[in-house]
Amino acid sequence: MNEEEMRKRLAALRIEHRDLDAAIDALTAADGQDQLQIARLKKRKLRLRDQIYLIEDNLTPDIIA
Repeated sequence: MNEEEMRKRLAALRIEHRDLDAAIDALTAADGQDQLQIARLKKRKLRLRDQIYLIEDNLTPDIIA
């Protein structure tokens, strides 16, 4: 995967992460809370965060101090 593809993937992951955050907030605010669904969304959000960090780490050049 080249740098441009990684940046596009990173942008898509960030959007999905933000959308999941909104979905979790909406479900939490709803009267009939579905705890299982909320837990699944939170796990998915954590996996996305890990993928985001991995791509960001690959895009950041190593600096020799």
